[in-house]
Amino acid sequence: MLKIGKLPPEILSRKVLSYHGGRRDEVLVRPRIGEDCGVLDLGGDLCVVSTDPITGATRDLGRLAVQVSCNDVAANGAEPVGILLTILAPPGVSEEEIAAVMRQVDETARALDVEVLGGHTEVTDAVSRMVVSSTVIGKAAAGRLVTSSGARPGDEVVLTKTAGLEGTAILATELAEFLIDRLGEETVRQARRFAELLSVVPEGLIAARHGVTAMHDVTEGGLLGALYEMASASGAGVEVDLAKVPVTGETRRITTLLDIDPLRLIGSGSMLIAAPEGDRLVSVLHAAGIPAARIGRIAESGFFLVEGETRRQFGPPESDELYAALARAREMR
Repeated sequence: MLKIGKLPPEILSRKVLSYHGGRRDEVLVRPRIGEDCGVLDLGGDLCVVSTDPITGATRDLGRLAVQVSCNDVAANGAEPVGILLTILAPPGVSEEEIAAVMRQVDETARALDVEVLGGHTEVTDAVSRMVVSSTVIGKAAAGRLVTSSGARPGDEVVLTKTAGLEGTAILATELAEFLIDRLGEETVRQARRFAELLSVVPEGLIAARHGVTAMHDVTEGGLLGALYEMASASGAGVEVDLAKVPVTGETRRITTLLDIDPLRLIGSGSMLIAAPEGDRLVSVLHAAGIPAARIGRIAESGFFLVEGETRRQFGPPESDELYAALARAREMR
């Protein structure tokens, strides 16, 4: 029986990615492990498309639906242009609950200058809580396209913001009372504010203008999942210096309490970037007001975490730590 969360890479390859329909000459980037977008050449600018559901949260669905898919196209150096949404609501939902999701969609899309192009809204007993899935269409100049598969051995690895941003915000929202009782109101208040930091569109567009070789936004599976996917897509390995990975105090306190790994916690809001000159890119991002740190390098092979003199291997992403955290909180109540 499969675990909750993304399919493991080996099952995804065998049971999903092996079915691709017809082949079109317009398609430049096709589905593979580590690539979240399709890219089409329709004459002129390239068309970059990505789709994602929001399944791990019950609040802020509209905001997350816009940000997560816009982040995917930004990881290709593309500017998000339009979004389509599918809303599946359970029986008993009210008009106001649907309107609340769409107000969040509208506010977030306006902030990113993205237009809502259409979609589908339905009440169905196929779901027990609301599920929102979004598809974003972006555009990129042919010379600015970046993929997850372009990293080269010797490139430096840069992470924007901090690890576990989205997961921290979700846990602080979903488990607010539980966490306030154990960690205090201030920690939870600050952690919930991380929801304001989940867009990586600015850093994606900046990085694409500065000669980076690969980008991958940090989503389900967390930082280690994104590192594994980007390196695998590039046919390379990666070494990460754990001492250089930024993790906030709020994230550390929440993940320690729930006994989960912050580096395997869903992390939208952070962009993983491979670049020949990591320190130069960090300086450019800092000048734009975007926190960033050089955390490692692309290697010929292998997936290693380095901590002082210790090196240990890490493997492909499994079920996101978010699900374990929610289950553990239920047990601790």
